[in-house]
Amino acid sequence: MRIGILVDSTCDLPESDFEQHNIRVMPISIRLGDELLVDERDSEATAHFYAEQIESKGVDAESIPYSTEQIQSVFLERLVLDYDLVFCITVSSRHSPIFDNATRASFGILKQYRNVRAAAQVPGPFSMRVIDSKTIFAGTAVLVAEAAALIEAGVAPNEIRLKIDEMIPNICGYMVPSNLGYVRDRGFRKNERRGLGDTMRGVALTVGSALSMHPVISIYRGEENPATVNRSYEKSVKRMLDHVTDRIKAGELMSGSVCMSFAGDVRKVPIMPGFDDLAKAARERNIALKLSTMSATGAVNVGAGCLFVAYAGKQVKM
Repeated sequence: MRIGILVDSTCDLPESDFEQHNIRVMPISIRLGDELLVDERDSEATAHFYAEQIESKGVDAESIPYSTEQIQSVFLERLVLDYDLVFCITVSSRHSPIFDNATRASFGILKQYRNVRAAAQVPGPFSMRVIDSKTIFAGTAVLVAEAAALIEAGVAPNEIRLKIDEMIPNICGYMVPSNLGYVRDRGFRKNERRGLGDTMRGVALTVGSALSMHPVISIYRGEENPATVNRSYEKSVKRMLDHVTDRIKAGELMSGSVCMSFAGDVRKVPIMPGFDDLAKAARERNIALKLSTMSATGAVNVGAGCLFVAYAGKQVKM
């Protein structure tokens, strides 16, 4: 059976993972003033966004996810021909309509795929599973990395789905925004659901008016809350990375990877305090440490310089 993976562009995996596992991407458009950026994890476009656009236009940016009709077209034009089963893993439905749109699209896809496959002389049935990751950014990447590894190992589809379902409520994500003022000032989005920008602004207001403070924000089971607060970005980064290192050393991970993303030049990450110890612990316990550039869609919500790390396993108070 040919099994594929489809994600939205907020899934923060390294470019090499997308290429190795042929992971397909649903772009998200971002309206930046009078410009429109199509976020499809293109490295050059993302670098331009960080260099030229986020500081001046990020606060008021508006994201435009794929509609039901666009998702249906993606499947019927290629995916129903290239695969027999597709896992569509989306960013949390609490913050984006992508999961709902993909779910609605699936009904039309399953009604129409037979004619498409017959015309292309592709035999057999097609199926898809739309999965709400209930997390964001590198957290979604942990699930996708696990699914890709299981597919590569030839694990049966039902076992893959069971593993993903088991991991979803155990995804532990943490992030340290560099500029709490950016998070505070980002306007409330007038959507049907509460956007991530709204939640992050609420966290900033909870921490207080002292914008020199740098919280570590926990993302767990659909909720974002301050885990701890320090007076410097570097201290919060070290506290966060040390916390994940301790979880690895304690053998508490149920995922084969720890995923990290940074809103900016990822070459800055390996020299951050706590990174060396985290990388060493991961190597010693055969845990893959996957570092990527945060998507433009993610960065407009949390600001340049935000560092995010995630794994699946036991949640322990920081």
